Amino acid sequence: MRTHDFRIVAPLVALVASIALLATSPTAHAGGRWAPVASAAIHPGTMMYTGGAQCTANFVYTDAAGRVYVGYAAHCAGTGTATDTNGCHTPSLPLGTRVRFARGGTEVSTGTTVGHGRLVYSSWRTMRRLHVRSAAACAYNDLALVRVDRADVGKVNPSVPHWGGPVALSRTGTAAGSRVYTFGNSSLRAGVSTLSPKTGVSLGDTDGGWTRTVYTATPGIPGDSGSGFLDAHGRAVGVLSTIAFAPLAGANGVGDLAHELLFAQRHSGIAGLRLVPGTKGFTGVP
Repeated sequence: MRTHDFRIVAPLVALVASIALLATSPTAHAGGRWAPVASAAIHPGTMMYTGGAQCTANFVYTDAAGRVYVGYAAHCAGTGTATDTNGCHTPSLPLGTRVRFARGGTEVSTGTTVGHGRLVYSSWRTMRRLHVRSAAACAYNDLALVRVDRADVGKVNPSVPHWGGPVALSRTGTAAGSRVYTFGNSSLRAGVSTLSPKTGVSLGDTDGGWTRTVYTATPGIPGDSGSGFLDAHGRAVGVLSTIAFAPLAGANGVGDLAHELLFAQRHSGIAGLRLVPGTKGFTGVP
């Protein structure tokens, strides 16, 4: 897919069409010191470019060997058309594909490079390999991991800009009416950072807990795809995947991170894979 491409989704239950939000040194590891929040170049909310497509980082992860990973949506590395939305059927770029971390990207510029990594896990590729048949998983398991190059690991901090956190992984999902927090970084905003932090409410979990619909003050747009969501207590709860245009115009589809991460832990081959809490405390109000 190219920058600002869209994927159109037909949900399993509601007649809601959705669009994917794809616009198209010191060692920082589990036992080491992360880059300071104020100067870290790679963090949740950083722009990520893959084969011409721009998405947003969700959270930072590590493994038993102390390697560092940044997550985004698996469809960010997809190669299908706008209507190829089933992760169990849609082709993706190969593992090992280079991914560029950047800041300041716009519609006319791909921004300033701040680091590099390689795609090492894709839920879409994995589900195809395993011949997964679960309709909910095929539609909503949308997580990929990029391993940060060794030379750039010292630039990483796991804290979500503006909000702080995550404090942990949420394993309970979201109840209808509960508050959520996110930070998107679409190149379509032309550098207007005041629109990146957003808060809103969840309409509650659906499809066996694999997803939920959320409304935020301004909806996520193409380029925000992959960005992380926090619950009312600052726990990492989801990954931004789609935007609805009818009948729930302005709503976003957010995959459940607990489901997605558990699947990755079982099938990625990455030993000890886990979410890294932020070094800055969560500032939202429960």
